[in-house]
Amino acid sequence: MGTNTNRQASQSIPEGEIGTELDLDITNVAHGGIFVARHEGRVIFVSDTLPGERVRVRLTDANKKSFWRAETVEVLDAAPERQPHIWAAAAIDRDPADRAGGAEFGHIELGHQRELKRQVLADALHRMAGVDTDVTVEPVPVAADASPGDAMDGTGWRTRVRLHVTETGIVGPYAARSHRVIPVDDLPLAVHALEMAAPLDKLFAGAASVDVIAPSVGPVQILVGEQDDKGRRRRTAPKPITEVVGDREFRLDAAGFWQVHARAAETLFAAVQDAIDPDLFDPKAANLDLYGGVGLLAAAVGDRFGSDVRITSVESDAQATENASANLAEWVGATAQTGRVDKFLTGLTRESGEAERARQRAATVVLDPPRSGAGGEVVDTLVHLGPAQVVYVACDPVALARDVALFAEHGYTLRSLRAFDLFPNTHHVEAVALLTR
Repeated sequence: MGTNTNRQASQSIPEGEIGTELDLDITNVAHGGIFVARHEGRVIFVSDTLPGERVRVRLTDANKKSFWRAETVEVLDAAPERQPHIWAAAAIDRDPADRAGGAEFGHIELGHQRELKRQVLADALHRMAGVDTDVTVEPVPVAADASPGDAMDGTGWRTRVRLHVTETGIVGPYAARSHRVIPVDDLPLAVHALEMAAPLDKLFAGAASVDVIAPSVGPVQILVGEQDDKGRRRRTAPKPITEVVGDREFRLDAAGFWQVHARAAETLFAAVQDAIDPDLFDPKAANLDLYGGVGLLAAAVGDRFGSDVRITSVESDAQATENASANLAEWVGATAQTGRVDKFLTGLTRESGEAERARQRAATVVLDPPRSGAGGEVVDTLVHLGPAQVVYVACDPVALARDVALFAEHGYTLRSLRAFDLFPNTHHVEAVALLTR
Protein backbone atom coordinates (compact mmCIF):
# COMPACT_ATOMS: atom_id res chain seq x y z
CA MET A 1 0.00 0.00 0.00
CA GLY A 2 2.99 2.31 0.37
CA THR A 3 5.41 3.64 -2.23
CA ASN A 4 9.12 3.09 -2.61
CA THR A 5 9.77 6.71 -1.71
CA ASN A 6 8.41 6.42 1.81
CA ARG A 7 9.04 2.71 2.51
CA GLN A 8 12.25 2.72 4.52
CA ALA A 9 12.49 -0.79 5.91
CA SER A 10 16.28 -0.80 5.81
CA GLN A 11 17.03 2.85 6.56
CA SER A 12 17.27 4.95 9.68
CA ILE A 13 14.18 7.09 10.19
CA PRO A 14 14.30 10.62 11.56
CA GLU A 15 12.30 11.33 14.70
CA GLY A 16 8.72 12.42 14.07
CA GLU A 17 8.30 11.16 10.49
CA ILE A 18 4.64 10.21 10.84
CA GLY A 19 3.23 8.27 7.87
CA THR A 20 6.43 6.43 7.03
CA GLU A 21 5.81 2.82 6.02
CA LEU A 22 7.92 -0.11 7.21
CA ASP A 23 7.90 -3.88 6.75
CA LEU A 24 8.09 -5.53 10.19
CA ASP A 25 8.04 -8.95 11.82
CA ILE A 26 5.63 -9.21 14.76
CA THR A 27 7.12 -11.10 17.70
CA ASN A 28 4.68 -11.04 20.60
CA VAL A 29 1.55 -9.55 22.14
CA ALA A 30 1.49 -6.55 24.49
CA HIS A 31 -1.14 -5.24 26.88
CA GLY A 32 -3.84 -3.09 25.33
CA GLY A 33 -4.62 -5.07 22.18
CA ILE A 34 -1.38 -4.20 20.42
CA PHE A 35 1.60 -6.22 19.25
CA VAL A 36 5.36 -5.85 19.33
CA ALA A 37 7.89 -5.47 16.53
CA ARG A 38 11.39 -4.01 16.45
CA HIS A 39 13.16 -1.80 13.97
CA GLU A 40 16.86 -0.99 14.42
CA GLY A 41 16.57 -1.90 18.09
CA ARG A 42 13.53 0.26 18.75
CA VAL A 43 10.23 -1.22 19.92
CA ILE A 44 7.25 -0.46 17.70
CA PHE A 45 3.73 -1.20 18.95
CA VAL A 46 1.51 -2.31 16.07
CA SER A 47 -2.26 -2.81 15.89
CA ASP A 48 -4.37 -5.17 13.73
CA THR A 49 -1.80 -7.94 13.50
CA LEU A 50 -0.63 -10.89 15.63
CA PRO A 51 2.60 -12.72 16.49
CA GLY A 52 4.22 -14.59 13.63
CA GLU A 53 3.13 -12.18 10.92
CA ARG A 54 5.15 -9.97 8.63
CA VAL A 55 3.21 -6.80 7.94
CA ARG A 56 3.55 -3.42 6.31
CA VAL A 57 2.83 -0.68 8.84
CA ARG A 58 2.37 3.08 8.82
CA LEU A 59 3.91 5.04 11.69
CA THR A 60 1.41 7.05 13.74
CA ASP A 61 3.74 8.13 16.55
CA ALA A 62 7.48 8.33 16.00
CA ASN A 63 8.42 11.01 18.51
CA LYS A 64 9.18 8.93 21.61
CA LYS A 65 12.68 7.71 22.34
CA SER A 66 11.62 4.41 23.91
CA PHE A 67 8.98 3.24 21.41
CA TRP A 68 6.94 4.14 18.36
CA ARG A 69 3.37 3.24 17.34
CA ALA A 70 2.09 2.05 13.99
CA GLU A 71 -1.00 0.73 12.20
CA THR A 72 -1.00 -2.31 9.95
CA VAL A 73 -1.85 -1.39 6.36
CA GLU A 74 -1.03 -4.70 4.63
CA VAL A 75 -0.39 -8.29 5.68
CA LEU A 76 2.65 -9.62 3.83
CA ASP A 77 2.87 -13.02 5.54
CA ALA A 78 -0.20 -14.04 7.55
CA ALA A 79 -0.12 -16.13 10.71
CA PRO A 80 -2.15 -19.36 10.60
CA GLU A 81 -4.45 -17.96 13.32
CA ARG A 82 -5.55 -14.99 11.20
CA GLN A 83 -9.17 -15.13 10.04
CA PRO A 84 -11.45 -12.78 8.08
CA HIS A 85 -12.44 -10.06 10.51
CA ILE A 86 -15.79 -10.73 12.19
CA TRP A 87 -16.75 -7.08 11.54
CA ALA A 88 -16.31 -5.71 8.03
CA ALA A 89 -16.25 -2.18 9.44
CA ALA A 90 -13.00 -3.00 11.26
CA ALA A 91 -11.29 -5.11 8.59
CA ILE A 92 -7.73 -4.71 7.32
CA ASP A 93 -8.89 -3.68 3.83
CA ARG A 94 -10.08 -0.37 5.27
CA ASP A 95 -7.73 2.50 5.88
CA PRO A 96 -6.76 2.48 9.58
CA ALA A 97 -8.50 5.82 10.13
CA ASP A 98 -11.79 4.32 8.91
CA ARG A 99 -11.73 1.10 10.96
CA ALA A 100 -14.37 0.87 13.66
CA GLY A 101 -12.99 0.35 17.15
CA GLY A 102 -14.16 -2.13 19.73
CA ALA A 103 -13.24 -5.44 18.06
CA GLU A 104 -9.45 -5.23 17.93
CA PHE A 105 -8.96 -9.02 18.12
CA GLY A 106 -11.68 -9.80 15.58
CA HIS A 107 -9.13 -10.90 12.97
CA ILE A 108 -7.77 -13.66 15.24
CA GLU A 109 -9.19 -17.18 15.65
CA LEU A 110 -11.18 -17.26 18.91
CA GLY A 111 -9.16 -19.92 20.71
CA HIS A 112 -5.93 -18.10 19.90
CA GLN A 113 -7.41 -14.86 21.22
CA ARG A 114 -7.73 -16.57 24.60
CA GLU A 115 -4.15 -17.81 24.43
CA LEU A 116 -2.92 -14.26 23.75
CA LYS A 117 -4.97 -12.93 26.67
CA ARG A 118 -3.51 -15.66 28.88
CA GLN A 119 0.00 -14.62 27.85
CA VAL A 120 -0.69 -10.96 28.72
CA LEU A 121 -2.11 -11.87 32.13
CA ALA A 122 0.68 -14.33 32.95
CA ASP A 123 3.37 -11.92 31.77
CA ALA A 124 1.97 -9.03 33.84
CA LEU A 125 1.85 -11.14 37.00
CA HIS A 126 5.39 -12.43 36.40
CA ARG A 127 6.95 -9.05 35.66
CA MET A 128 5.09 -6.88 38.17
CA ALA A 129 4.29 -9.27 41.02
CA GLY A 130 6.85 -12.05 40.68
CA VAL A 131 4.02 -14.58 40.39
CA ASP A 132 4.11 -17.45 37.90
CA THR A 133 0.75 -18.92 36.96
CA ASP A 134 -0.61 -21.49 34.53
CA VAL A 135 -4.05 -19.87 34.45
CA THR A 136 -6.22 -20.46 31.40
CA VAL A 137 -8.79 -18.07 29.97
CA GLU A 138 -12.15 -19.82 30.22
CA PRO A 139 -14.77 -19.41 27.49
CA VAL A 140 -18.20 -18.14 28.56
CA PRO A 141 -21.47 -19.15 26.83
CA VAL A 142 -23.02 -16.45 24.68
CA ALA A 143 -26.53 -15.06 25.08
CA ALA A 144 -29.49 -17.44 25.29
CA ASP A 145 -30.86 -16.20 21.94
CA ALA A 146 -27.51 -16.42 20.15
CA SER A 147 -26.96 -18.61 17.11
CA PRO A 148 -24.48 -21.51 16.98
CA GLY A 149 -22.30 -19.32 14.79
CA ASP A 150 -22.02 -16.73 17.56
CA ALA A 151 -20.52 -19.34 19.88
CA MET A 152 -18.00 -20.26 17.19
CA ASP A 153 -16.82 -16.73 16.42
CA GLY A 154 -17.42 -14.84 19.69
CA THR A 155 -20.22 -12.57 18.49
CA GLY A 156 -23.71 -11.89 19.82
CA TRP A 157 -22.83 -11.16 23.47
CA ARG A 158 -22.89 -7.40 24.12
CA THR A 159 -25.97 -6.12 25.96
CA ARG A 160 -24.81 -2.52 26.08
CA VAL A 161 -23.47 -0.33 23.28
CA ARG A 162 -22.69 3.39 23.27
CA LEU A 163 -22.94 5.10 19.89
CA HIS A 164 -21.17 8.41 19.49
CA VAL A 165 -22.60 11.30 17.49
CA THR A 166 -21.11 13.66 14.92
CA GLU A 167 -22.03 17.34 14.70
CA THR A 168 -24.48 16.47 11.94
CA GLY A 169 -26.14 13.73 14.02
CA ILE A 170 -24.61 10.61 12.42
CA VAL A 171 -24.09 7.83 14.97
CA GLY A 172 -21.53 5.05 15.21
CA PRO A 173 -18.59 3.74 17.21
CA TYR A 174 -15.33 5.62 17.41
CA ALA A 175 -12.49 4.60 15.16
CA ALA A 176 -9.82 2.68 17.01
CA ARG A 177 -7.70 4.96 19.22
CA SER A 178 -9.54 8.13 18.16
CA HIS A 179 -12.71 10.15 18.66
CA ARG A 180 -13.69 9.96 15.00
CA VAL A 181 -17.20 8.53 14.54
CA ILE A 182 -17.43 5.69 12.04
CA PRO A 183 -20.89 5.05 10.52
CA VAL A 184 -21.69 1.31 10.49
CA ASP A 185 -24.63 -0.82 9.38
CA ASP A 186 -24.20 -3.68 11.84
CA LEU A 187 -23.04 -4.46 15.39
CA PRO A 188 -21.97 -8.11 15.32
CA LEU A 189 -20.77 -8.21 18.93
CA ALA A 190 -24.21 -7.18 20.21
CA VAL A 191 -26.99 -9.54 21.21
CA HIS A 192 -29.48 -9.87 18.40
CA ALA A 193 -32.26 -7.83 20.02
CA LEU A 194 -29.88 -4.91 20.53
CA GLU A 195 -28.47 -5.08 17.00
CA MET A 196 -31.97 -5.08 15.51
CA ALA A 197 -33.07 -2.10 17.63
CA ALA A 198 -29.93 0.02 17.30
CA PRO A 199 -30.80 3.25 15.41
CA LEU A 200 -27.78 3.12 13.13
CA ASP A 201 -29.60 4.83 10.23
CA LYS A 202 -31.12 7.70 12.22
CA LEU A 203 -29.79 11.18 12.89
CA PHE A 204 -29.41 12.57 16.42
CA ALA A 205 -28.27 16.14 15.82
CA GLY A 206 -27.25 17.88 19.02
CA ALA A 207 -26.97 14.66 21.05
CA ALA A 208 -23.82 13.71 22.92
CA SER A 209 -24.31 9.95 22.61
CA VAL A 210 -26.91 7.22 22.15
CA ASP A 211 -26.86 4.25 24.52
CA VAL A 212 -28.60 1.05 23.49
CA ILE A 213 -29.31 -1.40 26.33
CA ALA A 214 -30.80 -4.89 26.10
CA PRO A 215 -31.74 -5.94 29.65
CA SER A 216 -32.55 -9.55 30.44
CA VAL A 217 -36.14 -8.51 31.24
CA GLY A 218 -38.18 -6.20 29.01
CA PRO A 219 -37.57 -4.40 25.72
CA VAL A 220 -34.39 -2.77 24.43
CA GLN A 221 -33.86 0.70 25.86
CA ILE A 222 -32.50 3.62 23.83
CA LEU A 223 -31.12 6.50 25.89
CA VAL A 224 -30.21 9.71 24.08
CA GLY A 225 -27.63 11.67 26.02
CA GLU A 226 -28.06 15.41 25.64
CA GLN A 227 -25.22 17.92 25.75
CA ASP A 228 -24.92 20.70 28.28
CA ASP A 229 -23.81 24.22 27.31
CA LYS A 230 -20.17 23.08 27.42
CA GLY A 231 -20.72 20.14 25.10
CA ARG A 232 -20.58 17.56 27.88
CA ARG A 233 -23.02 14.69 28.17
CA ARG A 234 -25.81 15.34 30.67
CA ARG A 235 -26.82 12.52 32.95
CA THR A 236 -30.09 11.01 31.83
CA ALA A 237 -33.09 10.74 34.16
CA PRO A 238 -33.23 7.40 36.01
CA LYS A 239 -34.99 4.67 34.05
CA PRO A 240 -35.39 1.48 36.07
CA ILE A 241 -34.73 -1.88 34.46
CA THR A 242 -34.43 -5.43 35.80
CA GLU A 243 -31.61 -7.89 35.28
CA VAL A 244 -31.90 -11.54 36.25
CA VAL A 245 -29.05 -13.68 37.61
CA GLY A 246 -30.09 -17.25 38.29
CA ASP A 247 -33.33 -16.95 40.25
CA ARG A 248 -32.54 -13.45 41.52
CA GLU A 249 -33.67 -10.10 40.16
CA PHE A 250 -31.60 -6.94 40.39
CA ARG A 251 -33.05 -3.47 39.98
CA LEU A 252 -30.85 -0.83 38.40
CA ASP A 253 -30.89 2.30 36.29
CA ALA A 254 -30.71 1.65 32.55
CA ALA A 255 -27.80 4.11 32.33
CA GLY A 256 -26.04 2.61 35.35
CA PHE A 257 -23.25 0.07 35.40
CA TRP A 258 -23.96 -3.58 34.68
CA GLN A 259 -21.75 -6.22 33.17
CA VAL A 260 -21.74 -5.99 29.36
CA HIS A 261 -21.62 -9.68 28.39
CA ALA A 262 -25.03 -11.34 28.55
CA ARG A 263 -23.62 -14.10 30.81
CA ALA A 264 -21.04 -12.03 32.70
CA ALA A 265 -23.09 -11.31 35.81
CA GLU A 266 -23.94 -14.96 36.44
CA THR A 267 -20.34 -15.98 35.65
CA LEU A 268 -18.84 -13.56 38.17
CA PHE A 269 -21.59 -14.26 40.72
CA ALA A 270 -20.57 -17.93 40.74
CA ALA A 271 -16.83 -17.26 40.46
CA VAL A 272 -16.82 -15.01 43.54
CA GLN A 273 -18.76 -17.62 45.48
CA ASP A 274 -16.25 -20.29 44.44
CA ALA A 275 -13.22 -18.12 45.22
CA ILE A 276 -14.12 -17.49 48.87
CA ASP A 277 -12.37 -19.85 51.29
CA PRO A 278 -15.20 -21.04 53.57
CA ASP A 279 -12.72 -21.85 56.34
CA LEU A 280 -11.79 -18.16 56.47
CA PHE A 281 -15.32 -16.82 56.14
CA ASP A 282 -17.06 -15.39 59.19
CA PRO A 283 -20.67 -14.30 58.61
CA LYS A 284 -20.48 -11.98 61.64
CA ALA A 285 -17.29 -10.27 60.53
CA ALA A 286 -17.17 -6.78 59.01
CA ASN A 287 -17.37 -8.16 55.47
CA LEU A 288 -17.15 -5.64 52.64
CA ASP A 289 -18.17 -5.33 49.00
CA LEU A 290 -16.08 -2.44 47.65
CA TYR A 291 -17.04 -0.67 44.41
CA GLY A 292 -20.25 -2.61 44.92
CA GLY A 293 -22.49 -1.16 42.21
CA VAL A 294 -26.06 -2.40 42.66
CA GLY A 295 -25.06 -5.21 45.01
CA LEU A 296 -24.45 -8.12 42.60
CA LEU A 297 -21.38 -9.52 44.35
CA ALA A 298 -22.62 -8.76 47.86
CA ALA A 299 -25.66 -10.85 46.93
CA ALA A 300 -23.33 -13.63 45.76
CA VAL A 301 -21.75 -13.69 49.24
CA GLY A 302 -25.15 -13.64 50.94
CA ASP A 303 -26.50 -16.36 48.68
CA ARG A 304 -23.65 -18.68 49.56
CA PHE A 305 -23.40 -18.07 53.29
CA GLY A 306 -26.93 -17.24 54.40
CA SER A 307 -29.35 -14.43 55.20
CA ASP A 308 -27.59 -13.40 58.42
CA VAL A 309 -24.33 -12.52 56.67
CA ARG A 310 -23.04 -9.12 57.71
CA ILE A 311 -21.77 -7.25 54.66
CA THR A 312 -21.50 -3.58 53.69
CA SER A 313 -21.55 -2.61 50.02
CA VAL A 314 -19.77 0.66 49.21
CA GLU A 315 -20.36 2.55 45.97
CA SER A 316 -19.81 6.20 44.99
CA ASP A 317 -22.88 6.41 42.71
CA ALA A 318 -25.91 7.34 44.83
CA GLN A 319 -28.43 5.92 42.35
CA ALA A 320 -26.62 2.57 42.34
CA THR A 321 -26.48 2.55 46.14
CA GLU A 322 -30.22 3.15 46.35
CA ASN A 323 -30.79 0.18 44.06
CA ALA A 324 -28.30 -1.91 46.02
CA SER A 325 -30.28 -1.30 49.21
CA ALA A 326 -33.37 -2.75 47.53
CA ASN A 327 -31.47 -5.62 45.92
CA LEU A 328 -29.91 -6.65 49.26
CA ALA A 329 -33.03 -6.18 51.39
CA GLU A 330 -33.53 -9.87 52.18
CA TRP A 331 -30.14 -10.12 53.91
CA VAL A 332 -30.71 -8.65 57.36
CA GLY A 333 -27.03 -7.89 57.87
CA ALA A 334 -26.50 -6.26 54.50
CA THR A 335 -26.25 -2.49 54.07
CA ALA A 336 -25.33 -0.22 51.17
CA GLN A 337 -23.42 3.03 51.65
CA THR A 338 -22.75 5.82 49.20
CA GLY A 339 -19.18 7.04 49.25
CA ARG A 340 -15.74 6.83 47.73
CA VAL A 341 -13.97 3.64 48.70
CA ASP A 342 -10.76 5.37 49.76
CA LYS A 343 -12.60 7.76 52.07
CA PHE A 344 -14.78 4.95 53.47
CA LEU A 345 -11.73 2.85 54.35
CA THR A 346 -9.93 5.82 55.86
CA GLY A 347 -12.95 6.43 58.05
CA LEU A 348 -12.91 2.83 59.25
CA THR A 349 -9.26 3.01 60.27
CA ARG A 350 -9.88 6.26 62.13
CA GLU A 351 -13.16 5.48 63.87
CA SER A 352 -13.22 1.75 64.65
CA GLY A 353 -12.85 0.54 68.22
CA GLU A 354 -11.07 -2.66 69.19
CA ALA A 355 -14.15 -4.88 68.90
CA GLU A 356 -14.83 -3.62 65.39
CA ARG A 357 -11.15 -4.02 64.46
CA ALA A 358 -11.40 -7.69 65.42
CA ARG A 359 -14.38 -8.08 63.07
CA GLN A 360 -12.39 -6.32 60.34
CA ARG A 361 -9.50 -8.76 60.75
CA ALA A 362 -11.96 -11.66 60.33
CA ALA A 363 -13.56 -10.11 57.26
CA THR A 364 -13.89 -11.24 53.69
CA VAL A 365 -13.57 -8.34 51.26
CA VAL A 366 -14.83 -8.41 47.68
CA LEU A 367 -12.91 -5.82 45.69
CA ASP A 368 -14.20 -4.94 42.20
CA PRO A 369 -12.40 -1.72 41.24
CA PRO A 370 -12.60 0.18 37.93
CA ARG A 371 -10.21 -0.62 35.09
CA SER A 372 -7.44 1.44 36.69
CA GLY A 373 -7.40 -0.93 39.68
CA ALA A 374 -7.56 -0.27 43.39
CA GLY A 375 -4.22 1.52 43.59
CA GLY A 376 -1.77 2.16 46.38
CA GLU A 377 -3.90 4.28 48.70
CA VAL A 378 -6.84 1.86 48.76
CA VAL A 379 -4.63 -1.22 49.09
CA ASP A 380 -2.54 0.34 51.88
CA THR A 381 -5.62 1.36 53.85
CA LEU A 382 -7.36 -1.97 53.29
CA VAL A 383 -4.42 -4.07 54.45
CA HIS A 384 -4.18 -1.87 57.55
CA LEU A 385 -7.60 -3.30 58.46
CA GLY A 386 -6.13 -6.78 57.94
CA PRO A 387 -9.02 -8.77 56.39
CA ALA A 388 -8.71 -12.54 56.37
CA GLN A 389 -9.21 -12.77 52.61
CA VAL A 390 -9.70 -10.50 49.60
CA VAL A 391 -11.55 -11.62 46.49
CA TYR A 392 -10.34 -9.29 43.74
CA VAL A 393 -12.41 -9.00 40.54
CA ALA A 394 -10.26 -7.41 37.84
CA CYS A 395 -10.93 -6.26 34.29
CA ASP A 396 -7.34 -5.21 33.58
CA PRO A 397 -4.40 -7.62 33.91
CA VAL A 398 -1.74 -4.95 34.46
CA ALA A 399 -3.77 -3.20 37.17
CA LEU A 400 -4.38 -6.58 38.82
CA ALA A 401 -0.68 -7.48 38.73
CA ARG A 402 0.31 -4.12 40.19
CA ASP A 403 -2.20 -4.48 43.02
CA VAL A 404 -1.18 -8.10 43.70
CA ALA A 405 2.36 -6.79 44.15
CA LEU A 406 1.10 -4.11 46.55
CA PHE A 407 -0.80 -6.69 48.59
CA ALA A 408 2.32 -8.89 48.66
CA GLU A 409 4.29 -6.10 50.33
CA HIS A 410 1.88 -6.47 53.26
CA GLY A 411 1.99 -10.27 53.48
CA TYR A 412 -0.95 -11.22 51.22
CA THR A 413 -0.32 -13.93 48.65
CA LEU A 414 -2.23 -14.95 45.53
CA ARG A 415 -4.01 -18.17 46.50
CA SER A 416 -6.12 -18.77 43.39
CA LEU A 417 -6.82 -17.16 40.04
CA ARG A 418 -9.40 -17.72 37.31
CA ALA A 419 -9.74 -15.78 34.06
CA PHE A 420 -12.81 -15.48 31.84
CA ASP A 421 -13.26 -14.44 28.21
CA LEU A 422 -16.11 -12.01 28.86
CA PHE A 423 -15.09 -9.74 25.95
CA PRO A 424 -14.54 -11.96 22.88
CA ASN A 425 -12.93 -10.30 19.85
CA THR A 426 -11.43 -7.60 22.09
CA HIS A 427 -8.21 -7.67 24.12
CA HIS A 428 -10.05 -7.42 27.44
CA VAL A 429 -10.10 -10.26 29.95
CA GLU A 430 -11.75 -10.60 33.37
CA ALA A 431 -10.07 -12.30 36.33
CA VAL A 432 -11.11 -13.34 39.82
CA ALA A 433 -8.27 -13.70 42.34
CA LEU A 434 -8.13 -14.77 45.98
CA LEU A 435 -5.55 -13.10 48.24
CA THR A 436 -4.94 -14.28 51.78
CA ARG A 437 -2.54 -13.50 54.60
